[in-house]
Amino acid sequence: MLPTLNGRLQTRVFLIAVIGGLWAVVVAPLLPGGGSTADNYRALYAVLAIVLVLGLGWEVVYHLLQQFRWEKDWPTLFALLVGIPEGLLAYAVARTGVLPWAADVTPAAFAVGFGTTWLVTWLFVSGPMRVLSVHWRFRGGRLA
Repeated sequence: MLPTLNGRLQTRVFLIAVIGGLWAVVVAPLLPGGGSTADNYRALYAVLAIVLVLGLGWEVVYHLLQQFRWEKDWPTLFALLVGIPEGLLAYAVARTGVLPWAADVTPAAFAVGFGTTWLVTWLFVSGPMRVLSVHWRFRGGRLA
């Protein structure tokens, strides 16, 4: 079964909140840029919040675009590569100061934080998610 819009939204929230949140605990102290560990945590979790909110909008756009495809889904590599425009937009929003504690994140820290988080969540949904929640795929991506 193909992911439904509701399933895509649920999966996005789960991946960013749980997998991204856990990964942030690991990667925040290692971010380049010379900020304190507390500043790195604040910035990375602010970026995760931005990515979560923007990502819900992206999912609607992706879902609409997929309706023009024969199989109504993206190839796996495309799902990895869409992180590039999402990351650029998230960085632009972070720099605007919408969330003040994310405005001072350096480009290198953002690239490492966002890039590794995107890769970890993509790897999780491509492998362990399919094993840990076998029915996830057959429910159109819905978690509940």
